[in-house]
Amino acid sequence: MRVPGSCAGEPWKAIPHQSVPGRIRVVFSRYCNSSDIMDLFCIATGLPRHTTISLLTADDAMVSIDPTMPSNSARTPYKVRPVPSKQLSEREELVQGVMAQVAEQFSRAFKLSELKAEVTSQLTVLERRVEVEALRAVEIEKCKTDIRRMREELAARSSRTTCPCKYSSVDSSRTLGPRRDVPTYPKYLLSPETVDALRKPTFDVWLWEPNEMLSCLEHMYQDLGLVRDFSIHPVTLRRWLMCVQDNYRQNSFHNFRHCFCVTQMMYSLVYVCGLQEKLSQLDILALMTAAICHDLDHPGFNNTYQVNARTELAVRYNDASPLENHHCAVAFRILAQPDCNILAGLAPERFRQIRQGIITLILATDMARHGEIMEAFKDAVAGFDFSNEEHRTLLKMILIKCCDISNEVRPPEVAEPWVDCLLEEYFTQSDQEKEEGLPVAPFMDREKVTKATAQIGFLKFVLIPMFEAVTELFPVVGEVMLKPLWAAKDRYEELRRSEDARTENREPLTLQNEPQPDRTEPQPQRIGQGDPASQA
Repeated sequence: MRVPGSCAGEPWKAIPHQSVPGRIRVVFSRYCNSSDIMDLFCIATGLPRHTTISLLTADDAMVSIDPTMPSNSARTPYKVRPVPSKQLSEREELVQGVMAQVAEQFSRAFKLSELKAEVTSQLTVLERRVEVEALRAVEIEKCKTDIRRMREELAARSSRTTCPCKYSSVDSSRTLGPRRDVPTYPKYLLSPETVDALRKPTFDVWLWEPNEMLSCLEHMYQDLGLVRDFSIHPVTLRRWLMCVQDNYRQNSFHNFRHCFCVTQMMYSLVYVCGLQEKLSQLDILALMTAAICHDLDHPGFNNTYQVNARTELAVRYNDASPLENHHCAVAFRILAQPDCNILAGLAPERFRQIRQGIITLILATDMARHGEIMEAFKDAVAGFDFSNEEHRTLLKMILIKCCDISNEVRPPEVAEPWVDCLLEEYFTQSDQEKEEGLPVAPFMDREKVTKATAQIGFLKFVLIPMFEAVTELFPVVGEVMLKPLWAAKDRYEELRRSEDARTENREPLTLQNEPQPDRTEPQPQRIGQGDPASQA
């Protein structure tokens, strides 16, 4: 009887095929063994089970009966032919039985290995698909959240009243818990070149996407030994970093990239100055964590505006560093979430110390306290003692201040875009202050300041003196960080000279002994009369 074979993936079964007399279609799974397939053929053809049979092609070529046998069609049927059996001796039957069992065991082993490989491959594909789909869903939700915040802020601005607290900088609707689960935060493998560059002040912070910055921050905590020394669970660290990122607003300057920029500079200072040899690991943890949290939920309007506009933050903190106090409060509200508490492994006394240290450092970033902190640090530098807690606190305060305003330490192509971002944020505030009738600082007024004038004074009177003071304690800072600041000052002075030259070229010409024109007749326009600058 002719029997066409098949390799369908269904459980094995014999199905009579009545459309062509004398033919039967046999369907079996590729996971069947040779013995099962032979029994299936016997049943389909009416032969007793366990009958020895041969499977032949139309040309009488022998076909091996096993799960990998080639499939055929109705036009190329196989023929089943019983093989006359001879009487075997008891010894031969025993040997044949053992060989059959061995063959069956090998067949099962190969099938299990193949099945395992296939299942593993399918699971990998499914995991990737789930990760991609989850990431898309998270990004969509993030976009929706950002759009909702923007609409709420626009609505708040359009509905202001004459109330003394008319402009609240506190967004009570912000969620301080983790908004995304950890699997949706891809972990990037940093190359050796990136790891090396990350330790240097020249690191280009503009080349990295938000999730890549998160991976870099996570690497810093691992590399400095903070995860190991303070029993920080890696998943908790990732949740905390994501929550911190979610609580930085989309300002021109005070945003999550600025947070990353300040933290990366702190990380590079740890290596440049060898701080782990001078300070405790608790000090390093306080420096890194304060750098990450130092501008949390910054509204894009500085303390002067908060006080003059009598905002909710200014009222809440009695005009005393309202923004910095708010950054501290948001930082510890995030750490109060069990899923985000990277300090959960600390004993109560050490937690109290680290909490006080972080608060002290964040409050030190208020530029209103710059003179006070600088004088205290200069007094301590001459006889600086690393075993003196007060001296160490002053050093940490100066270090976070250096990092907070350290953009000009970086190469010009990295530093200059930050100046544009800062001026844009300043101009937005000064426009708002003019609209509300509030005092406007000259360095924030778009009609009075340029990039060159803004940076020269800041470099000469703030940045360079502060880094010079640090250089007295760590001479290596002079070459790595102070030298680029001097170069930046020279660059902006050259830019100012170019701006002044352009301004002079636009001034109207003064003609000596010029006869007075007759005012009764229309006169041609003189050089300079149409220049807006000449009418200022």
